[in-house]
Amino acid sequence: MRLSVLEHGHTFGQKLLLKLVRLMTGFTAPDVVKTLLYRKPFFGEQQNELTEQVMRGPSDWPVGERDLFAAYVSRLNQCLF
Repeated sequence: MRLSVLEHGHTFGQKLLLKLVRLMTGFTAPDVVKTLLYRKPFFGEQQNELTEQVMRGPSDWPVGERDLFAAYVSRLNQCLF
């Protein structure tokens, strides 16, 4: 299910940022980015903190390997992010 609010419910500044991403990369921002921007205090900030801890916090695996794991799982899930 795709929420239309993620396509049209952002602030002016967020819309500008999303358009800039599209102009610079040639692609629309992934849905996860749109979700993190929408209702940032409710969801985005906590999700960003969790991701930062998991991907950059203490671990037996170096950062590069964690990035590779994330990219591989995203590919398996057919996720562009």
